Amino acid sequence: MTKTKGSIEAEISKAITQWEKDFLGRGSVSVKADILRNMIIVCLNGILTPAEYRVCETLDGMLSVKKTRSGLVESGVDTLKQIILDIASVEVTSFYTDISSVTGERIMVFKLNENLEKKLNEK
Repeated sequence: MTKTKGSIEAEISKAITQWEKDFLGRGSVSVKADILRNMIIVCLNGILTPAEYRVCETLDGMLSVKKTRSGLVESGVDTLKQIILDIASVEVTSFYTDISSVTGERIMVFKLNENLEKKLNEK
């Protein structure tokens, strides 16, 4: 059976939630993945702890939280790329991420080696 765009997006969301719990020790409140052309964009909500919000009240604190959280995610990027390969059967060529210290959101962008959206629409 061929996977649909929606089923791949749901599977990626679920897998990244599990990765967060296993690798970072806690998961987001919600995760939503979207396939757009040759990218998979993942929005993770509710990733900051109450203590991190407090630390983010100052510029130095915010930069510290962003740096620490970024470092943690980057140290697990090979596993994240493998998750995408296993689920969507496409290779990740580059990975980008940032976190909002105001909303507690993280955005992950997986740039792919092919246009996955087009590939799925052709089936």
